[in-house]
Amino acid sequence: MRFRLQPTPAQEAAMLEHCAHARYVWNLAVEQHLHWRPGWASAPGYAEQSRQLTEARSEFAWLAAGSQTVQQQALRDFAQAMARFFAGTHRRPTWRKAGVHEGFRIVGRRGGHWDIRRLSRKVGQVRIPKVGWVRFRWSRDIPTEAKSFRVNRDRAGRWHVCFAVIPPVIEGPGTGAVVGVDRGVAVSAALSTGELLTVPGPRKAEAKRLRRLQRRLARAARGSNRRKRIKTAIARLKARQTDRRKDWADKTSTDLARRFDLIRVEDLKIKNMVRSARGTIATPGVNVRAKAGLNRSIHAAGWGNLASRLEHKAAGRIEKIRPAYTSQTCHACGHRAAENRESQAVFRCRACGHTDHADVNAAKNIAAGHAVTARGALQPSGGAMNREPQPVPSSV
Repeated sequence: MRFRLQPTPAQEAAMLEHCAHARYVWNLAVEQHLHWRPGWASAPGYAEQSRQLTEARSEFAWLAAGSQTVQQQALRDFAQAMARFFAGTHRRPTWRKAGVHEGFRIVGRRGGHWDIRRLSRKVGQVRIPKVGWVRFRWSRDIPTEAKSFRVNRDRAGRWHVCFAVIPPVIEGPGTGAVVGVDRGVAVSAALSTGELLTVPGPRKAEAKRLRRLQRRLARAARGSNRRKRIKTAIARLKARQTDRRKDWADKTSTDLARRFDLIRVEDLKIKNMVRSARGTIATPGVNVRAKAGLNRSIHAAGWGNLASRLEHKAAGRIEKIRPAYTSQTCHACGHRAAENRESQAVFRCRACGHTDHADVNAAKNIAAGHAVTARGALQPSGGAMNREPQPVPSSV
């Protein structure tokens, strides 16, 4: 649960100092583990690093002036990140950079290190160690089971506080309704019901201002205050787009979770789809600029955000379907051919003449739960029709 913080200038300076200390401790832990080599004694864990932090705080006054709670929590977070890396579920923790990774976490029992109170209908306060009571916009009630929160600052200069609370799962209607969701670039999400949903993009004036700021950024000297101001202005414009995309994904996922009992989506490997086509010096890529534009469009469509929010809100009611040939197969008769899809939006079956929106036709195939075999055949009732007959082994 995220809320917009409204700190005073003095509180903002104190929180920036917390961010710097948390980042400094994290980077020291990263450096320690980077020096480790196979065959050496194990790198220091949380207990040893915590002892080293106590010694450093007694030696350096600038470090002791910060919150020990913030600094120790950074070490705990690093230890958890390393455990996930060794478990193979996450990547190795890397360096944190000033201006990019601005944040810290507070964990503990409410009323001890931190607390919350409500001032009015739309204003609340959170108590942060060595900062005091900081105001935030109270947009919804905070459950009492919240045991930690994170404070972060984005590149647009906005502060947010995020309380670690697991939201309740949205219950389905109980009617057995099934929907298929086809994700695309021109249409962000096409439903098997015929609905076409699109992420709201930047307004015309915002796109024009963004291009103008990017040209000014290219002319600004590196390290100058002018360049810093332009980068902040660009970040504010892009933050609006990100907020709209997240808002659309939240509203769309909530609507789908309430209307349907089973939601089938494409099983897309988005990380592989948005890889750069730049290549190497020896083997340079082709159509690099076109691929870069496609990657930006995929990110702007919010594919991953919509799928993750659906999994959170409709847990246990999401099925992932392999998307191969769903856009080339007629939902009415099952005929598959590349020529069936005449354009991005038009689908016309060459066998039966069925016409539909191409994305809606694909969504209907996804809703039907069509799976693809290793040989690439869609599985209609009775098995694949384009496989050669297989010999039946004789019984022994």
